[in-house]
Amino acid sequence: MSKTLIVLNAGSSSIKFVVFDVTEGKPVSLATGQVEGLGASVTRFSAKDGEGQSLGEKDFDKASGAIANHAHAVDLILKWIEDTFPGTQVVAVGHRVVHGGVRFTKPVQITDEVVAELESLTPLAPLHQPHNVAGIRAAQAAFPGVPQVAVFDTSFHRNHPFVNDTFAIPREYYNEGVRRYGFHGVSYEYVTRRLRQIAPLDAEGRVIVAHLGNGASMCAVRYGHSIASTMGFSALDGLPMGTRCGNLDAGVLLYLLDQKGLSSSEIREILYSKSGLLGLSGISQDMRDLEASDKREAREAIDYFVFRVRREVGALSAALDGLDAMVFCGGIGENSWRVRERVLQGMQWIGIDLDEEANHRNARLISSPLSRVRVYIVRTNEGLMIAEHTLTVLGLAAPEIQAFSIDGGAGTRPAA
Repeated sequence: MSKTLIVLNAGSSSIKFVVFDVTEGKPVSLATGQVEGLGASVTRFSAKDGEGQSLGEKDFDKASGAIANHAHAVDLILKWIEDTFPGTQVVAVGHRVVHGGVRFTKPVQITDEVVAELESLTPLAPLHQPHNVAGIRAAQAAFPGVPQVAVFDTSFHRNHPFVNDTFAIPREYYNEGVRRYGFHGVSYEYVTRRLRQIAPLDAEGRVIVAHLGNGASMCAVRYGHSIASTMGFSALDGLPMGTRCGNLDAGVLLYLLDQKGLSSSEIREILYSKSGLLGLSGISQDMRDLEASDKREAREAIDYFVFRVRREVGALSAALDGLDAMVFCGGIGENSWRVRERVLQGMQWIGIDLDEEANHRNARLISSPLSRVRVYIVRTNEGLMIAEHTLTVLGLAAPEIQAFSIDGGAGTRPAA
């Protein structure tokens, strides 16, 4: 009987999943998919095989029984896996969890105590953490007795120096957990590992990774370790995103509270769901839609996004004391040559010279031979990273994966 591992990424209205064959202790992708529109009038299930070919789609409306919650979605996923891969045994489930707080600095096997602590972190990530926990509880009910592992988006950033970890507010808030946690850490860890394989000398140097997608952030990496991130206490900070505001003067919040009379829940809705590319353009949160539009508002939204990315290249280069390489990943970073081109144009001052032809065809290396700073496109794979961590935590990984995970997948710091 073959053995499978399931990775779940539970959002507010969806669950994404990946099915891996782990019979040999190495994750091999069998299928990816998602259930979208949980609780809505229409819920959609879709899946693809390991080569990206469709394995089917199905809509569920109220008449046929829409998928109301995460538990129902996990049941649907389990049934689909049983039907599609008969005779397989689910041996583990890995979960992407957005917030690990101060305590969880590496992946952990999930226990009742862990779940309780993750729930206690909800105030730090109110629009993410509850759904991550809901996905865990649903998987526990669906896979009784199967070990499960939580992998945290914040873990990769937990060794930031103090100056990149704090805010200039009374120190007691820092002591109780108000810190610059940083997010997208699973993606950054995977990309850093891949860069180590692709260009080991660059991976040992000063690197900026730009994870640009519906959620967007950038990370300064030195010797394979995160030293600064554009995201801070929450997933709102830094770059503008699909619907999230990015960097915002705290005085705006006071204005909305005091002068506009908005409640905290109303402000939360604006900042998380009505801002970013959607709010600026009034058209769409999808960069593809904005690039296809001839409206001024679409152009201005892209202008602002590009400006903020360029600004952070300078800021993170300062944090790194220079720059040796830059990496683009995420849906926009991997696929929009126009955004990459606009970000990198005129960056010769920092050592970047773009190869426009390579950039247009989404080549792995898009900097020219004249460029002192090398620029790469690396397709991120959070599901694979979570699967490998899950196998390692449970002692099921092949020796080479186990050794890599112990090393942390990061570069080795040179001796002082």
